[in-house]
Amino acid sequence: MQISLEEINKNNYEAVCDLEVTEAQEDFVACNMWSLVESFYNEGHTCRAIYLGDEPVGFLMWVRESVSKVSIWRFMVDKKYQNQGIGRSALTLAIRSIKQTPGVKEIEICYNPKNPVAKNFYSSFGFNEVGLDKDGEDMLSLIRL
Repeated sequence: MQISLEEINKNNYEAVCDLEVTEAQEDFVACNMWSLVESFYNEGHTCRAIYLGDEPVGFLMWVRESVSKVSIWRFMVDKKYQNQGIGRSALTLAIRSIKQTPGVKEIEICYNPKNPVAKNFYSSFGFNEVGLDKDGEDMLSLIRL
């Protein structure tokens, strides 16, 4: 299985926008189209399509919050490709890429605490929960480098 993270451009943005999660996951994941618009108008956002071979099957976006912290804001795998190890491979690649960012000492991810899969999945990468965000809606979890 060949998983890669690819830049999103005029040739693949529509396919990335068409990716979907399951109906049960819709409340936990932001729309890819919205994320691309958000990244275009804000600095420090990095968007990548998750590819399986030559086909986009998922989406990642991370944001440079400060000199020392990068936050993974978006992460999804299309419903047709879930439970195949694609998400695990893609997140491994993303973390490896983020770690190469000069000055980064923390990688943060947030998720809805009602998401039944998120806590165990992210903790398997070394993320440790640090508490709810300032709005009390999302769980924050960190890897300290």
